[in-house]
Amino acid sequence: MNLNKIEKMTRKGFTILTAIAICSLSSCGEQKKNAETNTSTKVVSKNENLDNLTFKDSTTEKVFKNYLLLRTALVNSDASAAQSSAVKLSGNIEEKSEVLKTIAQQIAETEDLEKQRKLFSDFTIEVEPLIKENIAQGVIYKQFCPMAFNGEGGSWFSDIDQIRNPYYGDKMLKCGSITETIQ
Repeated sequence: MNLNKIEKMTRKGFTILTAIAICSLSSCGEQKKNAETNTSTKVVSKNENLDNLTFKDSTTEKVFKNYLLLRTALVNSDASAAQSSAVKLSGNIEEKSEVLKTIAQQIAETEDLEKQRKLFSDFTIEVEPLIKENIAQGVIYKQFCPMAFNGEGGSWFSDIDQIRNPYYGDKMLKCGSITETIQ
């Protein structure tokens, strides 16, 4: 084989490997079909940034803290923990919104993780004005996964800028992006 052919094959191979690497890294993430590549580590809600986060009223603060617990339960694909968090969340809503209370109660009443996730998406939409109107200090990140709900997409709120997807859990833990920083 002559040297010219070897150089062309090497460049072609390098180009193909580069293209594969770029596609893999730029993709939001395909579901892992292989159990070896599917991590099952549980995400622990540390609420690291909650010390710097304050709200205009204690009710909104309690709602947001329990919202984060619910989000973490969904990230961990733990339907039972999601139910428990939704019960607490429902109890914190008080007079803020009957719609929010109803959605939280629906999450608490179902053991179906996919239903919980859809209801959580609905809850996120409804709770957004409450969060935006009552944040006094700190930062909340609005995050979005374009693949959730068959490409319809879904948003959620977080106290950290790392993506921990509640709609796919460990199947696509880091799928998503920050769409808004709320201060």
